[in-house]
Amino acid sequence: MSHKANQCIRQTVTACLGALCLSLPQPASAAPENVLRAGAARMDITPTQPVTLAGYASRTNVSRGVHDPLSARAIAFACGDRKLVLVSLDNLGFYNNTAPPLREAVLGGCGLEPSELFLCAIHTHSAPNLTLNPDKGHPNNVAYTKWLQGKLVEVVRQALDRLTPVQLGVGSGSSPVGVNRREVTQDNTGKPRIVLGRNPWAMTDREVQVLKVARAESHDPLAVIFDYPTHSTSLGPGNYMVSGDIHGLAAQFLEKYLGGDVVTPEFAGASGNIDPWVRVLPDFRTTNGWVPEPVLMGTMLGEEVERVLEGIKNSTANGPIRTAFKTVGLPGKPGSEEQPADAARPATINITVARLGDIAFVGLGGEVFNELGKAIKSGSPFRTTFVMTHCNGAAGYMPTRPSYDEGGYEVQSSPFAPGAGEQLVEEATQMLHELKDAKD
Repeated sequence: MSHKANQCIRQTVTACLGALCLSLPQPASAAPENVLRAGAARMDITPTQPVTLAGYASRTNVSRGVHDPLSARAIAFACGDRKLVLVSLDNLGFYNNTAPPLREAVLGGCGLEPSELFLCAIHTHSAPNLTLNPDKGHPNNVAYTKWLQGKLVEVVRQALDRLTPVQLGVGSGSSPVGVNRREVTQDNTGKPRIVLGRNPWAMTDREVQVLKVARAESHDPLAVIFDYPTHSTSLGPGNYMVSGDIHGLAAQFLEKYLGGDVVTPEFAGASGNIDPWVRVLPDFRTTNGWVPEPVLMGTMLGEEVERVLEGIKNSTANGPIRTAFKTVGLPGKPGSEEQPADAARPATINITVARLGDIAFVGLGGEVFNELGKAIKSGSPFRTTFVMTHCNGAAGYMPTRPSYDEGGYEVQSSPFAPGAGEQLVEEATQMLHELKDAKD
């Protein structure tokens, strides 16, 4: 056979092999490393036994039923080898030192780094008191907390197992549901006094932040994250029914309205001094067609989220994912009146920050005043910044410096000294700038 004939045969074989390779499925590793993927999951965590409800010291009896179910909602993101998991838990928060064991279970069970997990509570005062200490809680609450630990691992695993390419879209609205609660009254001598009530004249950040997570191929919503600053305290110590209150009811409304498998993780923004417009009710009033205020306000918030969602047009599918976690020591109050302020031990709070492209998240482990959250958003170098409280810890109230002169419940119960809140803003803002400037 001639040299020319051999060359023709080799060219024909090479062409056939090339066509065969193109027709074969490509391995997953061939996908671009910067493709953003996400998965979401929701799990029922409603107690099946009577439990003591958290949030009010005067309420000591166990619960008497369930008005609406509690859920744990998880949204997991991945881009390359980086991950970010946001968990919304229908509970008061991680008091009784429950944040470390719950976080450790999720981190170890799901292979996450500490900075990759935002474990957040919505601060409903109608959910079980969490405790793992039998000396500091009802036996049913101890059993519930242990059971919840496993449920959190399970819901995060499910979210991570469902990763699929997604696109993100952000939007912003406003809601009147939350209002400044530091009402100014007078004491017996005529001096100004701060009580928990309603102060509609105080300027507050009422922004409703929405993040749409849509499947890249169909553009159908996979999850809708929303963040709004208010206590979930429309129900007071007279209520013994389990409920997600404002945030939980808003999420339930959205999931029913959107249908399908859409998950709507809800988060409490900076709301240490913000309560619902109608607060601390004794029960769900339904006489003569009355719409219970928790349902009314939760639905109002949910409908605003949906209106914002309908207006989201632009989207992005890019990373990168970057995360950071830090426990910071801030000025603490003196242990006694005799102790000088400069000798007081620092009080600590956990700060978790993350970015998805030009979208940032700040998780604060305490009850941070509304003005401080607004300052973090204003100082952030990112286009959109979600501030989430009751995240990865329970450090207590974080008031603004001027609030200490005014007094009030939050100032009295806070472990932090004047100026700590402003330092928190500086720390969080610096961490955000470091994420923005980080290079691989």
